[in-house]
Amino acid sequence: MSVAQPPHIPIQDAPERRLYWAITDCLTMVRNELTHIVRQPSILAWQLGFPIMSVLLYVYVFGSAMDVGGADYKDFALPGMFAMTMAFGFTNTASVMAITKDLGVMDRYRSMPMAPSAVVSGRGVADVVGACVDLVVLAVIALAVGWRADGTLAEASAAFALLILLRFSLTWIGVFLGLLVPNAQAAGNLFAVAFPFGMISSVFTPPSLMPTWLGAIAMWNPVSSTANAIRDLFGNPSPHGGSWIEAHAVAMAVAWPLIITAIFLPLAIHRFQALSR
Repeated sequence: MSVAQPPHIPIQDAPERRLYWAITDCLTMVRNELTHIVRQPSILAWQLGFPIMSVLLYVYVFGSAMDVGGADYKDFALPGMFAMTMAFGFTNTASVMAITKDLGVMDRYRSMPMAPSAVVSGRGVADVVGACVDLVVLAVIALAVGWRADGTLAEASAAFALLILLRFSLTWIGVFLGLLVPNAQAAGNLFAVAFPFGMISSVFTPPSLMPTWLGAIAMWNPVSSTANAIRDLFGNPSPHGGSWIEAHAVAMAVAWPLIITAIFLPLAIHRFQALSR
């Protein structure tokens, strides 16, 4: 009686080899994306322009008229600004992906012997690196205008980690939408979606001070959970209206990005693989 032999798996198709090439190709794409930023620093300047102008506008122009329970408004607003910058970043991701698609670069990537996930994962890692640079610049500006983190070093580190986690999760929305829209011009119009997503939140105003229906939307906005969580970790004022989601801001600041990633990462990879079908 002969014993059935397991099917032979070519060495290049072994799981560990596929993982190796997926990581290697991802890092190659990251290097390619970061090279574009180094050669075109105007991209980074444009990305940081809006939050910097918002700091000047809300802290110095509107700040004296804002009341958040008697606390210094800049200590309330600047952590929210960090969260909003991370939230708005997905529009840049969508634009880059749409431009790359319009120029035919995506077709070249698809014809090359690389891991199917490399383009998408490489974009995600490059966005995280870019987000770290954004946060460093914003933190320096915030410190310059008088903002301080009163929590411990570990708590401050956790707060920045939550901001990166939010940006990482929203990257997949940007990748998916950038591959979905017909052209780069349509991707540029996504700012009209991002603006209310970032503004109808606890970034600049506590939801408890909003009309009831609008406050409910703002409270359940993932940006609000991250903004409230980092305020708590930074030791900055975070007026709560007593709702469950506000009381569990740190937990929700982890849960929302995981949910978003679980939904949009597979969609982004599938969309890339289906481009030429």
